Amino acid sequence: MTLGVLAPPPASAAARPDTVQQGLNALVRTDGLPAALAGVNDREGRTRTYTAGVGDLATEARVPADGQVRIGSNTKTFTAVVVLQLVGEGKIGLDATVDTYLPGVVRGKGIDGRRISVRQLLQHTSGLPEYEDRVVDGILQHRYFEPRDLLDIAFQRKAEFSPGTEWAYSNTNYVVAGLIVQKVTGRPLAEEVDRRVIKRIGLRHTYFPAPGDMTIREPHPTGYHRDSADAPPRDVTEIDPSAGWAAGQMISTNSDLNRFFTGLLTGRLLPAAQLKQMRTTVPVGDTGVGYGLGLMSRPLSCGGVYWGHGGDIPGYETRGGATDDGRAAAVAVTSIPTDGAATQHLDGVVDAALCR
Repeated sequence: MTLGVLAPPPASAAARPDTVQQGLNALVRTDGLPAALAGVNDREGRTRTYTAGVGDLATEARVPADGQVRIGSNTKTFTAVVVLQLVGEGKIGLDATVDTYLPGVVRGKGIDGRRISVRQLLQHTSGLPEYEDRVVDGILQHRYFEPRDLLDIAFQRKAEFSPGTEWAYSNTNYVVAGLIVQKVTGRPLAEEVDRRVIKRIGLRHTYFPAPGDMTIREPHPTGYHRDSADAPPRDVTEIDPSAGWAAGQMISTNSDLNRFFTGLLTGRLLPAAQLKQMRTTVPVGDTGVGYGLGLMSRPLSCGGVYWGHGGDIPGYETRGGATDDGRAAAVAVTSIPTDGAATQHLDGVVDAALCR
């Protein structure tokens, strides 16, 4: 395996081990992930790009510097930004009910769109049940899902709890939020994300795949999936990501994700009032993590917090975010870790990058 930094370190750093590179190397050597990529921006705006492992296990091709990856649930932050822009424009009310926009759509066992607010969708306090575990095989078999198909699957289950009483992560929330965007704007969600977010802050390597597009457009590492810890890796680079839709369909790079989260925190995407709402969090258990409206705060070992999201989809897992003083870091690996320790190591690389 080839291990190395794609961008050479400055002379002042050459004499000491680079903790980010060491972390990526460990993700490959110790945790058995095929490849790892990172992009780090410091307070002065300097950017460094890192890779470890191989871009393709069969050919041992190099990992493309800042290659495109599927970003999974980071998509939720993009969707939430669009919703909050529409809130700022007076077209959506955060505390309006789902039925205000989608009458009769959200119904099931203990599920009633007349009792669920838009805010509760974005913050995962709605109690809507999850659908993802019932469609994983469908993703891998290249099946296309309409958003309403996903709701049909989810609403076969009963509500997790009464709206507003608890927190539980559910992709279903963001499928509903995406449908609200489409109803209010009269345009496809992908179009609104592109116009309102991607083009507004100049993300050159980020896009919402069109229906039926199973490829990754630009240079990218191969994505792999293991059915269990001891199973051989399978190439799942080309999949139909429609089961993620507003909750997880997008493709980007580490550098674009850093630009996105930095731009978000500096007010380039939302008015101050809506950004404040987005950053108002509820606790995620006793983890120290807070969940806002499509945006998470995580504590740093060096003090303070960073704001981001993270995501996984077969073939890729991503972690990262930005701080209020301009630091940003994004890390991607080319297989979803099969144990919690590897995931902790991935989060640790982000922490090391932001606490340099």
